[in-house]
Amino acid sequence: MSQTEFFSEPPTILRMPSWLGSHVHEERELPLAPGDYKVTPGDRWTVISLKTNEVVYDGIGPVELLRERSTVKIQTRQPDSFLLPMR
Repeated sequence: MSQTEFFSEPPTILRMPSWLGSHVHEERELPLAPGDYKVTPGDRWTVISLKTNEVVYDGIGPVELLRERSTVKIQTRQPDSFLLPMR
């Protein structure tokens, strides 16, 4: 087993805008490390793989390359009807 297999790197996440609104993003996993991509801003943003010269994104920006997917913790509370009245 190689060190690469033993210490697997988390995937790179390409975060891009969504047509659903400015606070909504779409995410796509990319196989290489963030440093293996070139991001070019402009009227249309492009993301190009430096290893394969493949254009992996060409669209509206801004875009971000992230080391791993962000997690959102949602905390909920019990409905008031579950609380017992104090006597």
